[in-house]
Amino acid sequence: YRVGESKVRKVNVRFIAATNRNLEQESEAGHFRKDLFYRLSVFTISLPPLRERTEDIPTLAQFFIRQFSLKTNKPEPGVSPDFFKSLQQHAWKGNIRELKNVIERCIILADDKLDASILPPDFNVDPYEIALDLRSIEKKHIKHVLMRCNGNKTQAAKVLDIALTTLYQKIKEYEL
Repeated sequence: YRVGESKVRKVNVRFIAATNRNLEQESEAGHFRKDLFYRLSVFTISLPPLRERTEDIPTLAQFFIRQFSLKTNKPEPGVSPDFFKSLQQHAWKGNIRELKNVIERCIILADDKLDASILPPDFNVDPYEIALDLRSIEKKHIKHVLMRCNGNKTQAAKVLDIALTTLYQKIKEYEL
């Protein structure tokens, strides 16, 4: 019945349910209704976590790179081998959602190439593979602050605690 109707309507539906728990064990332990488990378990697809499917990471990453490049109206950046290597070495506790968020962050911060240095600071990256020169760090930091301030240079200068003229010099120097 539709809400407010007295006429019976026939429907044909299928339910798709996803969980990170073993519902069979949960139902045996009394934490999930057995009758509901048997109704839902007509066809089970078991998908291992991303950390167990590292060979899929470059393909998924390339898909998200394309997706977020289009979304941000940026040209698709080149990708260095160390970027994919670092992605494949990560534990991926958040699975594909975590990978998607990391790629979106990288696309936002990237100039023209994705490499290991653009990955989040808490990422499993070999510190010797990342350029640690002060100039690169300063450029990325200024770019990040400008983005967080939506391009407002006066506000960015305040956040950076530098004079506005200094910020303009840095923007010119780093071609931001």
